[in-house]
Amino acid sequence: MKKSTVELDSFDRKILQLLQRRGRASYVEMAEAANLSESACLRRVRALEESGVIGRYAAVIDERAVGLPLSVFVTVTLSSQSEAALTSFEKAIAGVREVAECYLMTGGSDYLLRLVVRDVDDLERVHAQELTRIPGVVRVSSSIAMRTVVKRVELPL
Repeated sequence: MKKSTVELDSFDRKILQLLQRRGRASYVEMAEAANLSESACLRRVRALEESGVIGRYAAVIDERAVGLPLSVFVTVTLSSQSEAALTSFEKAIAGVREVAECYLMTGGSDYLLRLVVRDVDDLERVHAQELTRIPGVVRVSSSIAMRTVVKRVELPL
């Protein structure tokens, strides 16, 4: 589903930049960063939430620190690209806890996944017990990331 673009002014951008760096910033800090009153800042943040620009608030967890050091990129090819097949796959893959990200792709494969797993044995389990059991999956190909070079949580606003 395509969302329409929201027009952001310099105040909105300053608020969003601060929230991306420090999600627990207070309204006082946001107001100071954007050079606004607290009440004006609060109204803008609420408007950004209601418009969907701010989708949710979350903590950025270090995957290694919680025992999930392995990032694996997986391409998945389905037997059909019908709307029903895509919807069925997307519903099923949403229930696989190890899937950190899932993208519908153009090109040779239908989906690109990023899995977070403990080790190769955990990857094998997810592959055998989860991914290849989803109806319509005809091919699964995995690549293990050796090192993360760039991983941003901030958008270039």
